[in-house]
Amino acid sequence: MPRKAAPDPEAPQPELVVITGLSGSGKVTVLKALEDMGYYSVDNLPVELIPKFGELVRDSPRIRRAALLVDIREGESLERFPSVYAQLRRTIPSTLVFLEASEDALVRRYSETRRPHPLGKDQSVARSLRRERRKLAPIRALAGHIINTSKFNVHELRELIAEKFHGGSELSKIMVYVTSFGYRYGVPADSDLVFDVRFLPNPNYLRQFKKLSGRHPQVARYVRSFPQTVEFVERISQLLVYLLPHYIREGKSYLTIAFGCTGGRHRSVMMADEIRKRLARHGFRVKTTHRDIEKG
Repeated sequence: MPRKAAPDPEAPQPELVVITGLSGSGKVTVLKALEDMGYYSVDNLPVELIPKFGELVRDSPRIRRAALLVDIREGESLERFPSVYAQLRRTIPSTLVFLEASEDALVRRYSETRRPHPLGKDQSVARSLRRERRKLAPIRALAGHIINTSKFNVHELRELIAEKFHGGSELSKIMVYVTSFGYRYGVPADSDLVFDVRFLPNPNYLRQFKKLSGRHPQVARYVRSFPQTVEFVERISQLLVYLLPHYIREGKSYLTIAFGCTGGRHRSVMMADEIRKRLARHGFRVKTTHRDIEKG
């Protein structure tokens, strides 16, 4: 009887990525992104077949990396997923990616596509999403990567997945949003870190600056002319450069940093732009938004 060939130590180890999460959160986008990276991809595989699929990937000489999508469409059989996933991990190295988004973002996406939620048309999309979130909570607790896609467009989500599963700089694995706002209009609800810059001298009281914004070179130069501004920029930059790698290690995909002044037009705008430049110089991916710059 012929002997089974010994495994090639140089061959890449088999790997299986399981994608799940809330409807409308971008699961198909992630599956297609992995497929473009060379993963053998399967959509909506029945839960009962997942361990068998893992064995096939493990033993296949052609397939080294695979990805499969399983979600609420599985119905009641999804309740068995935690035990099935435990069995799968004993078969092949596996990673569970759970995608989610805020209710507002998901409802908006459903409104744009006009597709019904998989849990049916007999209730509102918002109610179906809340029910789905409860059903998926035990699976979410098993995830190695939890990705909130509320702020990502399709291209940004694909880019994030490519960086997580195809290498890339550690620093590029988080998307940093730096936003300015006016306390007069409320603190942005999605802020992770909030800094109040109302202690800086206010250009709004100077007639030549009142109708300009913090993006104007003269206004920015005025705000930067004070020693407290210089020290604040240095201290906050150092703090963020220290914090962000820790957020990355905890698996955070994006972080929103908000700077607020009274009206959101001068000081906070200048500060957000300055911090964006500092973080970009350190290799982070950063985007800036100015929520209230046109108000007032």
